[in-house]
Amino acid sequence: MRTAAQVLVALVALAHVWFMVLESALWTTPFGRRVFGMTAEQAEATAVLARNQGVYNGFLAAGLVWGLLPGTQDPLAVQTFFLACVVVAGVVGAATASKAILFVQALPAAVALALVRAAG
Repeated sequence: MRTAAQVLVALVALAHVWFMVLESALWTTPFGRRVFGMTAEQAEATAVLARNQGVYNGFLAAGLVWGLLPGTQDPLAVQTFFLACVVVAGVVGAATASKAILFVQALPAAVALALVRAAG
């Protein structure tokens, strides 16, 4: 179970690296606009906010990776904290932006959190 938990933590971290790239670098590109369903004007108007949001996703990814590194003191606590942050962010995103965020962000993190706690 421990291995499955760590694999899920790594996948959630990778997802947040991807979210960071989408929001920080690809937001105004045709691909980014298609992913988020925006016009070029909407993307340009919100690009600064998206970059900021991307940085936060990068911090979530960094925290999850930190929790996976050998030698991390109390990796269970680190992983629990950052997965809980991801779940909260996903629930807020689902309530305020798109219901899909619940399934793309919050659900995988909640499953990883449950496995981490069960394996700990």
